[in-house]
Amino acid sequence: MDSKEKFKAGFVALIGKPNVGKSTLLNYILGTKLSIVSPKPQTTRMRILGVKHDKDAQIIFLDTPGIQKGKDILTKTVVESAVASMEEADVIVMVIDAEKGWTKEDDLLLQNYIEKLNKPTILVINKIDKVKKDLLLPLIDLVSKKYDFKEIIPVSAKRGENIDRFLEVLKKYLPESPPLFPEDQITDLPLKFFIAEIIREKIFNNVRDEVPYSVAVEVESIKQGENNPNVIVIDAIIYVEKQSHKGILIGKKGQMLKKIGKEAREELEHLLGKKVYLNLWVKVKERWKEDVRLLKMLGYHYIS
Repeated sequence: MDSKEKFKAGFVALIGKPNVGKSTLLNYILGTKLSIVSPKPQTTRMRILGVKHDKDAQIIFLDTPGIQKGKDILTKTVVESAVASMEEADVIVMVIDAEKGWTKEDDLLLQNYIEKLNKPTILVINKIDKVKKDLLLPLIDLVSKKYDFKEIIPVSAKRGENIDRFLEVLKKYLPESPPLFPEDQITDLPLKFFIAEIIREKIFNNVRDEVPYSVAVEVESIKQGENNPNVIVIDAIIYVEKQSHKGILIGKKGQMLKKIGKEAREELEHLLGKKVYLNLWVKVKERWKEDVRLLKMLGYHYIS
């Protein structure tokens, strides 16, 4: 780095409606899986912090849950988490889906949040690998008239296309600052959170209809094996709202729960570098989305 250039560090909020690829974008940038991903919308429920370390900058991404409607305490908490991330950010990155184009939800996000905050905002058009290039130019022209975006950058988070350019552009809008996190730290989230999220991802990817949205995962304990320190024993509870959901999640002769457990265990072994014994229990807890004590225990901090 040139001695005249100053090191930069700052917070960047990734916002957008559900399922536009914010989590995929963050995972690609960090080179590791920090946010769980599924084809279903509303997979991310909490603000995920991820730190990108570079020679001349430290970019602290805040991957926010998609802004969504709902009256239960969980949904309100999810929205408050996204809003808080926008308020503490130095730069806002709004992500839209190239295939779906600009939508009414994007208009609402712009009017209700971005315009009011009046912070430097970059528009990222994600999933460009899914559209023909001759359709991209009219979309860029359209969005450029919607708001005074500092930059409009088409990317493919899945393929890594144009991500390097996005990061270089982003640095221009960060404040001069020394690093805010140690070089070896990429997040502020505890291990229990990652384990719970991996289990929840496998549920999202295996179970149909509304069941995934009624699920919460609590990791009760993480212990070393009694006779082998290279073994980790994890006990976790999957909460559902209805008895019928419990039946679907367990499946015939327990096959669905076994499949979810196997997929989660394999990913956890890769993550932790050790053999994992994963014990899963399914419990019915009606209206858990309204249970403030449980929500706080599960890590939802933006509960008033």
